[in-house]
Amino acid sequence: MRFTARPATDAAFALGEGPVWDEARSRLLWVDILANTVHEGSLGVDGTVHARRSWTFADTVGAVAFAGDGTLLVAERHTLTRVGLDDTRTHVARVLPEDRASRLNDGAVDPAGRFLVGSLAQDDRRGEEVLVRLEDSGVTVLDADLDLSNGLAWSPAGDRFYSVDTLPGLVRVRDYDPATGAVGERRDLLTIADGHPDGMCTDAEGNLWIAVWGGARVECRSPAGALLATVDVPALNTSSCTFAGDLLVITTAARGMPRERRPEFPDAGRIFTARVGVHGLPTPSWVPPACAP
Repeated sequence: MRFTARPATDAAFALGEGPVWDEARSRLLWVDILANTVHEGSLGVDGTVHARRSWTFADTVGAVAFAGDGTLLVAERHTLTRVGLDDTRTHVARVLPEDRASRLNDGAVDPAGRFLVGSLAQDDRRGEEVLVRLEDSGVTVLDADLDLSNGLAWSPAGDRFYSVDTLPGLVRVRDYDPATGAVGERRDLLTIADGHPDGMCTDAEGNLWIAVWGGARVECRSPAGALLATVDVPALNTSSCTFAGDLLVITTAARGMPRERRPEFPDAGRIFTARVGVHGLPTPSWVPPACAP
């Protein structure tokens, strides 16, 4: 099955990433990593995205989540910050050492409300990046051997946890207990060779929707890894996706393309949307842990 996404914003973003649909407030959140900015927008009935407000930070922002009261949790370069309804910013936790040549990247909230986030190297190191989870006891490291931590997603029952390591092209899976936070052994589920797996989400049927950086597409994969559908995206660097009901929302990047390929993708960096015939899982809200101020 094949679908085609269409542009949903007039504006293009240098490195659009991490779209999140806050159903209770009918708002879409996303980040522009290289512009150090979190954006908020609304969705039109025709699938267009209308920007409403933004928050700018001193350095890169890799991910954003929302709490039940509407406040935000933002993954800055090395730390997690809470943004209040009055725009007050409060330090929540340090994830990476200040002198580490890495930055926080993609993050997501698990079915119990815990926030997970990974890192990527900003130099040529390999195999030293982390995936962590913020919980009552502080920051817990789940993985410490990654090349580039990226998309995170859970099965509808919350008992399977999927994660991306982009540079080796791997999507991995492990058992997961939302009630206790216990995780099982990590296993390789699938490899994407034509491009690199980036952000991803899960639909209500348990299938994965994986944005392929350098591949101008989103792939739908079964829980066993079989290719079920493809969404063609008119942007080479397709970075992430989420569902807003039955609408697939896709972020892309204007940066990072070879100069000779730019004429092929004049809409690169814009947000795209597509109707793909399924509904997504509702995005859980972040539950601030005891360690958070």
